[in-house]
Amino acid sequence: MEEKSGTLPPSLRHRIATLDPVRKATVLMALAFAAAAILSIMAAQFAVRGIEYVVARDAQEALSDQDIDWAETRSDGLLLHLDGLAPNEAARFRAISAVSTVVAAERVIDGIEVAPTTSIAAPRFSMEILRNNLDVSLIGLVPAEFEKDAVIARIEGIDPEISVVNMLETARHAVPHGWGDAVSFGLDALALISVSKVSIAADRVEVTGLAQSERERDSMRDELTRNRPRGLIASVSISAPRPVITPFTLRFVIDEDGPRFDACSADTPEARAAILRAGRVAGVTGVTSCTIGLGTPTPRWQQGVIEAIDAVAELGAGSVTFSDTDISLNVPNSVAPEMFDQVVGTLENTLPDVFSLNATRLPPSDDEIASSEAVLEFVAARTPDGAVSLRGRLSDERLRDAVQSLARAEFGLPAVEMTARVDPDLPEGWPVRALLAIDSLAQLESGTVRVRPDLFDVIGVTGDATISDRMSRVLAEKLGQGAVFNLNIRYDERFDPIANQPTPARCERWIAEILQERQITFAPGSASVEGDTARVVDKIAEVLRECGRLEMEIGGHTDSQGSLEGNMRLSQRRADAVKDALMVRGALVADFETKGYGPEFPIADNASAAGREANRRIEFKLIGASAVAAEAERATGDVASAADDAEEAIEAPDESDLDIVVTEGAGDTPRPPARPAQ
Repeated sequence: MEEKSGTLPPSLRHRIATLDPVRKATVLMALAFAAAAILSIMAAQFAVRGIEYVVARDAQEALSDQDIDWAETRSDGLLLHLDGLAPNEAARFRAISAVSTVVAAERVIDGIEVAPTTSIAAPRFSMEILRNNLDVSLIGLVPAEFEKDAVIARIEGIDPEISVVNMLETARHAVPHGWGDAVSFGLDALALISVSKVSIAADRVEVTGLAQSERERDSMRDELTRNRPRGLIASVSISAPRPVITPFTLRFVIDEDGPRFDACSADTPEARAAILRAGRVAGVTGVTSCTIGLGTPTPRWQQGVIEAIDAVAELGAGSVTFSDTDISLNVPNSVAPEMFDQVVGTLENTLPDVFSLNATRLPPSDDEIASSEAVLEFVAARTPDGAVSLRGRLSDERLRDAVQSLARAEFGLPAVEMTARVDPDLPEGWPVRALLAIDSLAQLESGTVRVRPDLFDVIGVTGDATISDRMSRVLAEKLGQGAVFNLNIRYDERFDPIANQPTPARCERWIAEILQERQITFAPGSASVEGDTARVVDKIAEVLRECGRLEMEIGGHTDSQGSLEGNMRLSQRRADAVKDALMVRGALVADFETKGYGPEFPIADNASAAGREANRRIEFKLIGASAVAAEAERATGDVASAADDAEEAIEAPDESDLDIVVTEGAGDTPRPPARPAQ
């Protein structure tokens, strides 16, 4: 203690010396602890500064390795601040990625600003003049050298009582070419049309106005057309008062002379164009007029008329007459009753509620055979893409609603189209059969269930090998003893979810089918995955997500233009780009390899532009253990080749009994189908 106390200041040493031994030892010990604490703090601060220096240095070196000289780093404890002005967003991301290799990303404080990439466009001078008889307003942006007072004086010269409100703003830029001619033509139009809007730009003038009559409208339009300066684009839209049409009438006919309008009315120009377009689709030729007038009984006039025209066109003969909201549809007896029922049922369901339809199938003429009777049936059909149609006859509205609700519950709301019509004279037991038809159709991947008084007929395709047995038991129980039913259900392995579990060979084939429909191609010299190429990659990624982990090679190919060395590098970049794009889309590509083959393996003639485009492609093939598994799978015959599948077609019953023919080719979506509804 005495030796240590000698190092203390004299005054402190004297005071300590006067203390008793116990207190002296306590004081010296406290001083020793204080000195140790100070030294520890100093050492910690030195260590922190050392770490900050090392982190900042390593981060700056990482930026230098990426040739990023515009960014600066500074450390603040465990945080790394990144500052600077990036030329673009991609450069900012590269800088953040570079320093994230040194410190964790969550410890990087991004203070980078991105330089603006767009400049302010030069102003586009324009002037809009609004005239309502004696009131005129000027709005817009005009050149500072433009003589506004002269324009106002010319407007006031049209009529001494005119009042002009000037709300023009100016900018100090050169007067654009053609500005003077455009303003002069616009003022001529303003003087001609007392209620108008004139929009003026250096290269275009748009005139919208209102005339007192159609004759005055045509005169104004002709005069403006004659006075238009050469090189100026002019748009003239002058309206005249519409006539009042009562009742609002339209009549469309298809007879031995062909389709035609006997009368046509519309409430808007858009409605007139849509109605005439529907007539042309139905076969109307030549010049057809349709009056635009006032007095339409409903805003949904256009929809109702088009639905009725389409119905007559589908029937192939007949007439439809609109008198306000009352519709009369008459068709000759030559139209099949089944077709009449289906089309009228569809029209009843699609017409807006405001319309009242009276549909009549005319009795046969003396020259026609009237012995045939209408076929009573209800048909439920499902197409391979999942669309469900319900047509024919149902006994009442409650049954139609019940059938539609059951179908929507089974197949989804958007998939179901109900066109069945109500017929209260159907046989007893029809509701049970109609609902049973929906249940039976739900067991099929696609097919048709036809209900008739004397027959219950089921035709279709399924991926369940046991469905025929089970459906036979259900139909025998539900239809009762002595009921006649027919089952023509074919099992197809492609719709069996168990038989279509993804395997390496199947996954390779599915990808090949996508590429057979559309290749992954690139623009000359480009390795960007965008546009149509990105959509193809989306489909392949969807397949790979279902297939799980595979070992595959992505091969890149180029055309023969350019140097061999450059093409080899380019093809490798393309293969790498596709792999990166698949990874971004969630595909498991950890075991994928990429290889650039350059122009070595062309599939088309490099002498033509189309051939070179085809050669700029991507190919996929299994490698490693996945390739071995695929070969073993093919050896057992479990997987057909893509070429065989492209030529294979599902056999279907005679089209007179089945409305759906299912085929599969290279263009089909190469994915395992969904499990059929149980």
